[in-house]
Amino acid sequence: MATVTAPAPRPALPGILRHRAAHKLLLLALAAAILVPLANAHWSSGSWPHALTVDLSGPLGRANDWIIDNRDSSPLFLYFFGYISNAVVLSVRAVYLVLLAAGWAGVTAFGALVAWRVAGVRLAIGTGVAFLVCGLLGMWVPTMQTLALMVVAVLTSVVVGALLGLAGGLSARTDRALRPVLDTMQVLPAFAYLLPVVLVFGIGVPAAVLATVVYAAPPMARLTALGLRDADPEVLEAVESLGATGRQRLLTARLPLARKQLLLGLNQTIMMALSMAVIASVIGAGGLGDRVYQALASVDVGAALAAGIPIVLLAVVLDRVTAAAGEQTDASADEPGSHLRPWLYALGATVAVAVAARLAGALDWPSGWTLGIAEPVNRVVDWMTAHLYSGVPYLGGTADWAGHFTTWVLDPVRDGLQWLPWWSVLLIVVALAWVIGTWRTALTAVLAMAAIGVLGVWKPSLDTLSQVLAAVAVTLVLGFATGIAAARSDRFERALRPVLDVCQTMPQFVYLIPVVALFGVGRAPAVAAAVVYALPAVVRITAQGLRQVDPAALESARSLGATSTQQLRQIQLPLARPALLLAVNQGVVLVLAVVIIGGLVGGGALGYDAVFGLAQGDLATGLVAGAAIVCLGLMLDRVTQPTERRTRKGA
Repeated sequence: MATVTAPAPRPALPGILRHRAAHKLLLLALAAAILVPLANAHWSSGSWPHALTVDLSGPLGRANDWIIDNRDSSPLFLYFFGYISNAVVLSVRAVYLVLLAAGWAGVTAFGALVAWRVAGVRLAIGTGVAFLVCGLLGMWVPTMQTLALMVVAVLTSVVVGALLGLAGGLSARTDRALRPVLDTMQVLPAFAYLLPVVLVFGIGVPAAVLATVVYAAPPMARLTALGLRDADPEVLEAVESLGATGRQRLLTARLPLARKQLLLGLNQTIMMALSMAVIASVIGAGGLGDRVYQALASVDVGAALAAGIPIVLLAVVLDRVTAAAGEQTDASADEPGSHLRPWLYALGATVAVAVAARLAGALDWPSGWTLGIAEPVNRVVDWMTAHLYSGVPYLGGTADWAGHFTTWVLDPVRDGLQWLPWWSVLLIVVALAWVIGTWRTALTAVLAMAAIGVLGVWKPSLDTLSQVLAAVAVTLVLGFATGIAAARSDRFERALRPVLDVCQTMPQFVYLIPVVALFGVGRAPAVAAAVVYALPAVVRITAQGLRQVDPAALESARSLGATSTQQLRQIQLPLARPALLLAVNQGVVLVLAVVIIGGLVGGGALGYDAVFGLAQGDLATGLVAGAAIVCLGLMLDRVTQPTERRTRKGA
């Protein structure tokens, strides 16, 4: 009988070659072996070749000149942009007059009553105290100016964002088309699009409101689309089985189910609109932002803080109120008019208080009820500068720290990036993006990086990239450590929350001068400002991700005798990986948002170009720098956010 011999076993591959990432890297190495010699044969291997750049200064300069020449005569400006501008001015003025008519007592009463209706007595007291503090600091009128501007800007952002989110949530194709537009709106630095807005609408309130809308609308659009897409399919199927039309399903099922996401979108829109208050003051917004900007121009930290505190208080109050509204249940939804009556009572009480204040002649904040904090704050800043800037025994002082950080970290990273041949930078980008994602994400990342070279700002972009990488590294180290501590201690989390609120809502301009006073002028203070701005988001997302880990998994680990450190390392961190990656992504985006601010304090590179373009009215310089920052943000997003490979059913 014939025997059947088994086939010889295949030689086992080394363990590392069995990984999908190794296969991708081998394919990439093969492609590089073919393409790199061809690139070297046609272009030099150093910095980005000049032959592959496109000069946009001519077309953008002609567009700039055409707008200036036709702004007062073209029908487009007279009958379209002019009407938009007039509508914005009238809306802001109407809200401001209503606030003045209500008086300080009426506005405070209305804010406290709304907070009481939404979240209870504690938040009502906090809201009332917040408005009173704005008056005590002598900032009541600027606060009302900023509040009027923010009301119009937020309402416009919510309407625009909700319409875009509605289109994206109901159509997957529209959502894919809107995503890069929203990415650009969110990542493009404010200074980059302030210039075209000013060219079209001129200096003043309309330009400030519309610039704020461009910046604040994307969160509303994203969260609206997310809420509509994530609606419970069983509920939708039940509504459809009752014969409801598409419009009825939207109004009676999809939108109510997306209520929490819609309120979260409103919350984020308010936060981002308030963060624009100071930047918008550069183009004539007035209010608290203008006070901050003027104080910083005269290096008056105390006056800047006095105007910055009301911005923080407004942001914290609105954040708490909208967050509490999102957590409310629909327990009283069955009773007709149950939601409307408390609001009518609050409005009636406000009118009564306002009428009483008018009859008493006390609409304006009393001039004697003010507390000056500018001088004490300036004395503290002077002491810090005199005692901490240099000469500290054994530590050396903050100026020495900034110098060492620049010499040991920023300079080597920048010089190393600029020393690399341009094709090697593209290879590193495509390798990182492809290893953690798909070929589509790798293609997007490498095209974004190549676009920077085509725009002719290769070296400044690498300089900015070095600052971003350093700032993100410091932010992640501090943010992950603080977030882990906050997740493991409720007491520490409660103590940390107001600090994070202040850091996240305080305008960057306010803490810019203390940073410069402590660290001097240069790239190090720019990195420090970026870290302070991005750190709260990383801490919050990290702590929330760790707290949401399945308790059953932790209980199983404890039952097996795992220590607290082992639970963190082997259970919590792996299960919280999506949240940690989101923290990395948000850290990158927020650090990029402060690149412009870094340009004001010696950061140079793309930030300086964007600021210079706005200051000089140079559309080409400002927009090219802004576009390069968008490309950097897109590239960094793709190399920090893994994309799961889609598999077919049954594969």
